[in-house]
Amino acid sequence: MIEVHDIPVAFSLLTRLPVPVDHARAGLRGARAGWAWPLVGAILGAVAGAVGWAAMWTGLSPTLSAGLALAVLVLMTGALHEDGLADCADGLGGGRDKSHALEIMKDSRVGAFGVVALVLALGLRWQSLALFDGAGLLVAMVLSGATSRAVMLTVMAWMPLARSEGLSASTGQPRGVTVAIGTGLTLIAVLLIAPASLIAIVLLPLPLIILALRKIGGQTGDVLGGVQQLAEIGCLLGLSVVFS
Repeated sequence: MIEVHDIPVAFSLLTRLPVPVDHARAGLRGARAGWAWPLVGAILGAVAGAVGWAAMWTGLSPTLSAGLALAVLVLMTGALHEDGLADCADGLGGGRDKSHALEIMKDSRVGAFGVVALVLALGLRWQSLALFDGAGLLVAMVLSGATSRAVMLTVMAWMPLARSEGLSASTGQPRGVTVAIGTGLTLIAVLLIAPASLIAIVLLPLPLIILALRKIGGQTGDVLGGVQQLAEIGCLLGLSVVFS
């Protein structure tokens, strides 16, 4: 059963915004609030996209406006997913085996694989967003914010846990109606706006999913963060092709 309180719970998990939330309820709901993750992603994208649109309206170039919108987005999330992508790249790229990869992913330091992954991810997102006009930028950020969280929700439900502790394990695995609602509404929006972009949204995170299954046997919070980033890039690339 979904609850309206799941929305602030989702905000408290996925952002650094000071949203008032009942932490006891948030702990109990965990993955059950996952249906609201795409909604949170859409709202974050709307705020960041509106900032970029306003910047363009004042005369700022599309490239600088896109960079400003991306900066606002990263500030709101506290670079949560970017951190996951970097840890994933370091652990899966440099780990000798499962235990070594998981140990690296828990390390707060960022290695060469992580730095390269962050530079490429931010660069691709920035350059993709710079291709849109004001309204297009807003739509692209809303849609990519929602779809990338829907993909993350689906992967979290489908992939086994790679370890018994950590953010993903403590949140739990979403099931049934939670996944159906979270992914269903987002899928409808994509099919209505840019169905061709579904190919990139699905294909781009796939190598990371396969590598995580082979190397560590499942998902962690870092893997989910990496999946979100790749799905967001896939959506933006797909939209840039469709609307170019």
